[in-house]
Order: sequence, then C-alpha cells, then structure tokens
Amino acid sequence: MQAKAILKYARLTPSKAKRVADLVRGKKADEALLALKFMPYRGAHYVEKALRSAMANAEQKNADTEKMKIKSAVVGAGPSMKRMEPRSMGRANIRKKRSSHITILLSDE
Repeated sequence: MQAKAILKYARLTPSKAKRVADLVRGKKADEALLALKFMPYRGAHYVEKALRSAMANAEQKNADTEKMKIKSAVVGAGPSMKRMEPRSMGRANIRKKRSSHITILLSDE
C-alpha cells in the first residue's frame, strides 16, 4: 500500500528543503516525524507538513501508518517571484524569491 502527498508552492528554496528531505528519506514515518519536530532547520516545518498529509492519506486507505516508511522524498523547484531591489545611480537588481514543491511517498513494503 502506498500513500502520496504533494506540498506545492512552499515559500522555501529547494536547496534548503532538500537538505531536510535527505535526512528523513528511508526512515519510518513515526521516527521521521519525531526527528523533524526537533530539527533546527526552517525546511523541517514544510517537510513535516507534507509527511503528516501523506500519513493522513494512508489512513484514508485503511493502511497501518506505524509500519509505513518514507520510500521517496523529492523536492522540486516551484515558480520564483521576481522582485526589484533599488541600487545606486537609478539601477535595479532582481531578487528571486524561490518556492518549492515537496513530494512524499510512503510505502509499507
């Protein structure tokens, strides 16, 4: 039995989210939740949100969430918001505020 959850448009750069996703990939779902709760990274909140959603999806399919493991945790780039930052002599820099899509796949195999 597999359960999947996708968190789209998370206001976090993909590189910061990947750092957290790499730490929980392959762990049991309960252990990963506990680890994410105490991680100092900002991305842990978003990955935890996606993991909780995947666990809820598994419960809807009548699967035992205690036996589920994180089969894959993928972080992809979402759209970037482009903002102008004023510079000297009338120039401007473009600041990209990146977002990411986080996909969690749970499996009991």
